[in-house]
Amino acid sequence: MTISPTPRRVRRFVCAAAAIVAAGVGPQAGLASAQPAPACPNVEVVFARGTLEAPGIGDTGQALVNSLDSRLGTPVATYGVNYPASLDFATAVSGVADAANHIQSVAQSCPQTQIVLGGYSQGAAVAAYTTFDHVPPGFILPPNISGPMPDSVASHVAAVVLFGTPDPFFLNLVDRTAPSLTVGPLYADKTLQLCAPGDPVCQPGAFDRAAHSAYKSNGMADQAAAFVVDHLDGGADAQ
Repeated sequence: MTISPTPRRVRRFVCAAAAIVAAGVGPQAGLASAQPAPACPNVEVVFARGTLEAPGIGDTGQALVNSLDSRLGTPVATYGVNYPASLDFATAVSGVADAANHIQSVAQSCPQTQIVLGGYSQGAAVAAYTTFDHVPPGFILPPNISGPMPDSVASHVAAVVLFGTPDPFFLNLVDRTAPSLTVGPLYADKTLQLCAPGDPVCQPGAFDRAAHSAYKSNGMADQAAAFVVDHLDGGADAQ
């Protein structure tokens, strides 16, 4: 049963909304260790960081990559989605364009590379939007996006992992004009969405701000890595 928050709690939640998406971000956040990668890697993680994290794949993305490296026995390639990751949620659309362009480029130039698309918090929204197969009714595309990725690209994406994806209530708080978040049908069966208990960004009525910043250390990065390995061609032997 869902209990509606009192007006006072709603006001407190709204005031804290912008701060929550940045919870747990320290000075070192988003600094991914550089990994040498072949021209066409076997596996590449395309990850969108969370709000206010430094450019790169962010702490949660790095935790996922570290777990994948350990499971696969070799470093995977990484690509940090290029977008502001600011408190202005509307600018996240540039991340959708960047992720889509990069994925299509890899699919064309390295067709054997298995792509893993992921994101944390605002970055999870970016990743989810990237899988859309249609333009939401009434939504006007920005100049840097011509439309959804071609259906043929989906076969190059082995898995999608989303951490702390904004739920409809939270999404409405940060941007009333944002389209609803639904993973596209071509990607739904290979998508894992993780929401830590108490995370107010993805769990309606929750108020544990610390839970939103815990994905890098609460075991869910390992859970996501196991999911990814199961979806790679060859499973744990996909190196």
